[in-house]
Amino acid sequence: MANTSRSLVVAKGLQRVLNLGLLLLAAILVVFLVKETFHLAKVLFVNNEASSSYLLIEGIVIYFLYFEFIALIVKYFESGYHFPLRYFIYIGITAIIRLIIVDHKNPFDTLIYAGAILLLVVTLYLANSDRLKRQ
Repeated sequence: MANTSRSLVVAKGLQRVLNLGLLLLAAILVVFLVKETFHLAKVLFVNNEASSSYLLIEGIVIYFLYFEFIALIVKYFESGYHFPLRYFIYIGITAIIRLIIVDHKNPFDTLIYAGAILLLVVTLYLANSDRLKRQ
């Protein structure tokens, strides 16, 4: 009986540490999101170089990555301290798309990245099927 109550106290303490860590991470991500917003505005309105469209697209994808991580943390708290699998898949797809935009020199690597995206999309389809959804 004492081990059970001690285990509950330890579990609650670890849950609080995780929650505080996620709140700190969310605050840091918000700072980076604001910084990326200023960077995007600078690229959009100040730079008139040929590479500015490339920088703009890369910045937008990074912006979405930050936004998706913040949405994941918000969803964690809304869903009763549970990370939904599909949000990790969304983040993975966005990260691979960013990688394709940044590193597209080798066609074989780009094909491998596209295959990884296809695999993640199939995984997302399976995760959203009725048999695997949480009730």
